[in-house]
Amino acid sequence: MAAAGSIAFSGKAIIVKLAYRYGVDAVTLIMLRMLFALPLFLAMAWWASRGQAALTRRDWLSVLWLGFTGYYLASFLDFAGLAYISASLERLILYLNPTLVLVLGWMLYGRRISMRQALGMAISYAGVVVVFAQELRLEGRDVALGTMLVLGSALSYAVYLVYSGEVVKRLGSLRLVGLATSVACLLCIAQFAVLRPLEAATQVAPQVIWLSVLNATLCTAVPVLLVMMAIERIGSGLAAQTGMVGPMATIAMGVVLLGEPFTGWVVVGTLLVLAGVLVVTRAPRAAESGP
Repeated sequence: MAAAGSIAFSGKAIIVKLAYRYGVDAVTLIMLRMLFALPLFLAMAWWASRGQAALTRRDWLSVLWLGFTGYYLASFLDFAGLAYISASLERLILYLNPTLVLVLGWMLYGRRISMRQALGMAISYAGVVVVFAQELRLEGRDVALGTMLVLGSALSYAVYLVYSGEVVKRLGSLRLVGLATSVACLLCIAQFAVLRPLEAATQVAPQVIWLSVLNATLCTAVPVLLVMMAIERIGSGLAAQTGMVGPMATIAMGVVLLGEPFTGWVVVGTLLVLAGVLVVTRAPRAAESGP
């Protein structure tokens, strides 16, 4: 389940890159994805809320904040960045999330970063720099813009991860994900309504519609459930390590489906990122504690 969920999540970037070939923009594309995903997440929230206490004002404010940072802003920046960089580089940047959570924990809560964790972070970022440098040489300066947008996406999701701990304890993971993603869906739809004429949604190519349906189901709702069920069975640590198949899957699909270049630099960069994240996530937990 963990492996399948990770691979399904990785397919999102491939679908977005395919949809961009039909001339759609990021605002419209993310609206379509969220429009089709909204009923699924509402059903998820309803199912998880059965027999539970009603949300307090504090709970709703937390859900709104986490829905904005973790799913709306992170998703929009990711979609926007994919217009400029390859799916492979995008997945490697997003895979830096554990290192960003570590840095935020140090900045916000004073949690110490061990030498082992610092080494893992250095290895991971070196891997991204390797792939970024090659793509910059091949594609031009727009790669820098795309990289900054996707890095902003990763940072936004790291903020969600840092602040969601207490809310998960109060609401439960499935209920929080269902509610927060529903908020994000409504924000993406509202963004489209403000920035684009409503008829723009009917003027996209039919392929974009079907790709958005696939994105909303197979690459959004289904992997959320798969990963959560996997965590229940094997724990979050092993599920996260199994998720390392994700970047490899993205690279393979990018080469086969998108014709992205597969070079030795991509291999080296990917191995460095995976190795660095593994070092960070397997560092002793005692080193992560703070005052």
